[in-house]
Amino acid sequence: METLRWLDLVVIVIYMAGMAFIGLWFARRQTSTERYFVAQRSIPGWAMGISLYATVISSVTFIAYPGAAYAGNWNELVPGLMVVPVLVLAVFLFIPFYRRVVGMSAYEYFGKRFGGRTRAFSAVAFACGHFSKLAFVFYLVALTVNSMTGWNIYWVTVIMGVVTVFYTFCGGLEAVIWTDVIQGFVKVFGIIICLGFLLFLPPGGPAAAFHTAWQAGKFNLGSLDFDLTQKGFWVMTFYGLFWFLQQYAADQTVVQRYLVTASNRQAVKGTLLGGLLCVPVWTAFMLIGSLLWSFYRLTGEKFPGYITKSDQIFPYFLSTHIPAGLAGLFMASLFAAAMSTISSTLNCLAVIGTEDIYRRFQPMASDARRLQVGKGIVVGAGLFTTVIAIVLARYAGHALSLYFTATAILSGGLLGLFFLAFFSTRANARGVWAGIIACLVFTGWATCTEGKDQWFDLGRYNFPLPGVMIGVIGHVVLLVVGYLASFFFAPPEPALRELTLWGWLKKQKERAVEPVGASAVLGQNP
Repeated sequence: METLRWLDLVVIVIYMAGMAFIGLWFARRQTSTERYFVAQRSIPGWAMGISLYATVISSVTFIAYPGAAYAGNWNELVPGLMVVPVLVLAVFLFIPFYRRVVGMSAYEYFGKRFGGRTRAFSAVAFACGHFSKLAFVFYLVALTVNSMTGWNIYWVTVIMGVVTVFYTFCGGLEAVIWTDVIQGFVKVFGIIICLGFLLFLPPGGPAAAFHTAWQAGKFNLGSLDFDLTQKGFWVMTFYGLFWFLQQYAADQTVVQRYLVTASNRQAVKGTLLGGLLCVPVWTAFMLIGSLLWSFYRLTGEKFPGYITKSDQIFPYFLSTHIPAGLAGLFMASLFAAAMSTISSTLNCLAVIGTEDIYRRFQPMASDARRLQVGKGIVVGAGLFTTVIAIVLARYAGHALSLYFTATAILSGGLLGLFFLAFFSTRANARGVWAGIIACLVFTGWATCTEGKDQWFDLGRYNFPLPGVMIGVIGHVVLLVVGYLASFFFAPPEPALRELTLWGWLKKQKERAVEPVGASAVLGQNP
C-alpha cells in the first residue's frame, strides 16, 4: 500500500480533530495552576485509571512487544507482571502518603526531606529520562505509519507533535486525561481488530495458530536458571520490579495521577484500574507477536527484501492484510498510544519546571505568572521533542547516541533516593548527595561499557551484566552509599522524621484519622 486509502485518512482526520476539539473545550477553564496541573482535584477515579493505563501503553509497546514475541518468546512480558505486587505498596503506602505531603510535584517531597538542591536534581533526572523516551515514541509511530502508507515520516512527526502540543497547551491536565480516556478505548479496538485477523485468517483458524506457536515455545517466559548475565526470567523480574517501584514511588507521571482525584478512595480505585488494565494489554501484544509467527508459518507467505528486523513484521502485516477503514482505526490507536504518553509527560514537565525549578528562583511569582511559565514549558518541551524525533529519523549516528547516553546516565537512581527519604530516619542531605554522585559515576561507567557497541572498551572492566540491570544496580548504589555516608554527617532534625514512613505512621495513629490498613487507603479523607 503505497498511498493512504481515503477511508483510512478519514478515520485519522476525525481522530486528530477530536483530540484538538477536547483541548479547546477545556481551554476556557484553565485559569490557575491548580486547574492546569492537577485538574482542581476533580477527576473521577475510573477516568484517572484509564488515563494511567493509556499513558503507560505507548507506541513502543505497539511495535516492540510483537517484534520481541515474534523473534523469541514472552520473556519481555515478565517485567510487566511485576506491576501487581508494586500496586499493593502503592495502595497502602504511596497514595495516602503523597496525598498528604505534596501539592503538585512528587519532587516537592524530596525538597522537604533533603533540601532544594535534591528537589531540583530529582526533577532534572525525571526530565532527562522522559525527553529521551518521548523522542523514541514519536519516531516509532512516524516510522510505522510511513511503512504502512508511504507518508513522509517528517510530516507525520510534525502533525502528531503539533496536535499533541495544541490540546495539552490549551486544556491542561483535564484535556490530557479525557483525551487519554478516548485514546484508551481506541487502543483496545485496535488490538481486537489485529487479534481477530491473526486468529481467523490463517488456515486452520485459532486452533492451528495457537498450536503452532505453542509447539515452537513462543509462550515461554524465558530461562528459569538464576543467571544474572543473561536476560532470563530472573533478570527481567528484577528489572520489572525496580522499574515499577520507581514508576509508582518516584515518577511524576504516576504521582500526579494520585493527586487529581477528590479522595483517597478514588485515587486507589483509579491506580488499581490503571495498573491492572496494563497487564492484559501487554499480554495481548505479546500474543499478537506469537500469532504473527504462526500466521507466516501456516500461510507460507514470504517477506519482501526490505523486511530485515522483527519489529518491521507487524507493520508489514497491517499494511497487507487489514482492510480500508480498519487499518485507519489501527493507525489511530497507534497515534493514541504515542499522544497519550507524550501529552501526559509534557504536562508533568510543565509541573516540575514550574514548581520545582522556576519557583526555586522566583518564590514570589504570582499564580498567573506560574501558569504562563507552565504553558510555555509545554510548548517548548513539545517542540524540542519533535525536533529530536526528526533528527532521530534522519540521523541516528554518534551525536544523537551521545545525547541518549547522557540522558540515561542523568536519569538514574530516583527509586534509591525515594527509599532513603521514605524508609531511613538517619539519611541526610549530605549523605544523599554522596549517594547521588556514586550512582552517576556507576551509571556512567556501566552505560558506556555495556554491550557490543560500548563507548569505551575496558576489557575485563566492562559492565558484565545485561543493560536492563544498570538501573537496578544504580538504585541500590544510591541507597547503600547514601545511607552509609549519612553517618559521617550530623543527623537530620527530629521534625523531618515525620516525612518518613515511621513518622507518618506514628502521626496517623496519634490523630486516629486513617487507621493503618485497608481502611486507611479506602477512607474518604483527601
